[in-house]
Amino acid sequence: MTGYERIKAALSGKKPDKTPIMLHNFMMAVNEAGYTMEQYRNNPKIIAECFIRAVEKYQYDGIVVDIDTVTLAGACGVKVDFPQHEPARSHTGILSSLAEVNQLKPVDVQNYRYANIWCEAVTLLKAYFKNEIYIRGNCDQAPFSLATMIRGVENMMMDLYLEEEKSVFALLDHCYEATSQFIKMMIEAGADMVSNGDSPAGPSMLSPDMYEQFALPYERKVCEYAHQSGIPYLLHICGNTDLIIDQMITCGADVLELDYKTDIKKAEEKMHKTTVFAGNIDPVGVLAFGTPELVKLKTIELLEVFKDNPRFILNAGCAIPSTTPPENLSMMISTARE
Repeated sequence: MTGYERIKAALSGKKPDKTPIMLHNFMMAVNEAGYTMEQYRNNPKIIAECFIRAVEKYQYDGIVVDIDTVTLAGACGVKVDFPQHEPARSHTGILSSLAEVNQLKPVDVQNYRYANIWCEAVTLLKAYFKNEIYIRGNCDQAPFSLATMIRGVENMMMDLYLEEEKSVFALLDHCYEATSQFIKMMIEAGADMVSNGDSPAGPSMLSPDMYEQFALPYERKVCEYAHQSGIPYLLHICGNTDLIIDQMITCGADVLELDYKTDIKKAEEKMHKTTVFAGNIDPVGVLAFGTPELVKLKTIELLEVFKDNPRFILNAGCAIPSTTPPENLSMMISTARE
């Protein structure tokens, strides 16, 4: 089987010849290719080169094309910093109150430079690998997460308690427009799968009731939008998602990418017959700072949980740090290939 075929098999619940591996390793790929993040984010050819080199070196099945977590925020007018050696970041929102939502400019992600660079890199990778390697176009933030960037995290959390639901939903509707536009661009660029992160919606910040009220409906809308376009959808939430795993499954995502803090056995039991699990080796404590022996142990433990479940794609629980030792990543992959 090709890498593309392995991941397609997992999505359809069929047993592949080997464990499918789809790495969220853009920072490590940039570092190993000898580029700065500034060079990477500004040149789609460099983005493609970094992933081509990584696939050739580590022989994995699926690429997660990623740049940062603030591209949609930047497209919506949030001030973004662009460090030379780190992914772009934002610090404050642009709304002093939800009353200003109606003053936001209409969303036009297609005219934002970095969104276009991101998509062009996907097109280059798809042209290079064709149907040999699976291409996941990460589409930055889901609507709730994007809303926290536009309003500011602390302000948004207070709004959920103090403001009228109508005002909160007005902002979320604005953010849905941005997210869906990016998904449309990514599909047109040739991605095999699209994905979003929605980590501020997790239990470390939101109660399960608030997740169901404010975040989940928009995750469903985004997922439905992807499915209407005929493409699989993956949702990522960091942290311990045990309290909302049942709700997350109902969003309709083909794949849930969950952090190492989530109870893996509980997640496998609940997702077994419906949803692919992607993850969830600890990217920092194990991959970046652990020994090859620890990486092998944790990989074996994870593979054991999914030995009778074909709906599984091996990955770290979140983005792999740039400083991860190559021998650790190689150990994770070679252990899965045994």
